[in-house]
Amino acid sequence: MDEVTTQADVKLQPKYRGYGGQSMIAPLRRVMVRRPSPAVSADGWRRFNYPSPTDDTRALAEHKIFRDLLHDEGVEVLDFGGDDNDELDAIFTYDPSFTTDEGMILCRPGKEARRPEVGLAHQAYRELDIPILGEIEAPGTLEGGDMCWLDANTLAVGEGYRTNADGIHQLTVFLRPLGVDVVTVGLPYWHGPDECLHLLSLISPVNHKQAVVYLPLLMTSFVEFLKALGWELIPIPDEEFSTQGSNVLALAPGKVLMLKDNPLTKQRLEAAGCTVLTYTGDEISHKRAGGPTCLTRPILRDIAAANAEE
Repeated sequence: MDEVTTQADVKLQPKYRGYGGQSMIAPLRRVMVRRPSPAVSADGWRRFNYPSPTDDTRALAEHKIFRDLLHDEGVEVLDFGGDDNDELDAIFTYDPSFTTDEGMILCRPGKEARRPEVGLAHQAYRELDIPILGEIEAPGTLEGGDMCWLDANTLAVGEGYRTNADGIHQLTVFLRPLGVDVVTVGLPYWHGPDECLHLLSLISPVNHKQAVVYLPLLMTSFVEFLKALGWELIPIPDEEFSTQGSNVLALAPGKVLMLKDNPLTKQRLEAAGCTVLTYTGDEISHKRAGGPTCLTRPILRDIAAANAEE
């Protein structure tokens, strides 16, 4: 492991274990990333349905700036390097595993080409001495991008081509002893199984009961469920869905990171009281169809600090 940055003086929960935080918005303290790997084969990009080959030099430069930005915001960035087996999607560390207060859940991606990433995640947690709470087994499928904490005891999970009913059932069993309720959210067909559409493609919490959303593709029942709980939904414009305006990473309540290519969404977030940071992701995000949330696996969020701010 190449630990690019550390921050010894960060004040965390009284019992610091180095992992946990069942939240999408609590202050981000510790995160795992993987640098983009150069393609080994000339057409490796086709296996992941990228629109064109990756520019490895530009991708590495963009990712370094992304990591530096997180570090500048006080986040401990754990860089586990790239991968030399043409696992080009391994850059998206959010998906092959999921964080709970009692350890990590190892997923089983619905996208078959991504399944080797689970082993990479498992090796990282062995090195970090983080326990494994459970692992999804066939025929279940589950991807991190379909899981969204609404609060510490409520997890919304998208059911679609990447995450199936069996995977959600297994997840529910793992989370039941933690007192977590799982809310299943149906996902639309959209462009079919070959194109990524996660629940977090459509919603990103940015503050306490406040989220940026792409309403046209969200189930009406889920929208009404959120409104009944008192959530404020900030819609993105249609023209910024393709540039991942609804994929936003909360660094703390009301402080977010997003792609620079979504000025209208940025304005709406700022009007809603959020501080917005941006980054360039032509190679690491747009070409690979994954935003700032996808690029990070939160290992530790500071729930105590978030509750104090509420």
